[in-house]
Amino acid sequence: MRSIGPRTWLASAVVGAALLASGCSSIKDHRGYLVDATLVDAIQPGVDNRNSVERTLGRPTFVSQFGEKDWYYISRNTKTNAFQRPKTYEQTVLRVKFDGAGNVAAVDRRGVEQIAKIDPEGDTTPTLGRDRSFLQDLFGNVGAVGAGGVGPAPTGPGPNGS
Repeated sequence: MRSIGPRTWLASAVVGAALLASGCSSIKDHRGYLVDATLVDAIQPGVDNRNSVERTLGRPTFVSQFGEKDWYYISRNTKTNAFQRPKTYEQTVLRVKFDGAGNVAAVDRRGVEQIAKIDPEGDTTPTLGRDRSFLQDLFGNVGAVGAGGVGPAPTGPGPNGS
């Protein structure tokens, strides 16, 4: 039987370390609109209208549902490290506001500062009512519903009228 030389061990160790380290790399992802600063800067309030904005920027990510029909273009870049949730490191929310005639009234840009971090309070949702344990929930209805034929005697006249 042939023995494995030190060079083979070293090469195997380097390949193994590279495979292990590749599992710890981060994944970058882009979601939403691809922002082109030149095209966004070309939109001018008072000059452009809905049609020209759509030809320049394309269809919006979404249109506001209440009030005036503003158009929103949303772009988000995230980074995910191994065994962690994605974290947003760059975000652009572009709002194109129109006047009553359909002409551009304003173009607003917002960034990562608009992201709200929501931290829930514990693992349970507080509810109104009794605070019951698991066993009380499991066996709470035992005996609560009467069995058929059991209960107080009926009052009033009987079946034969007496």
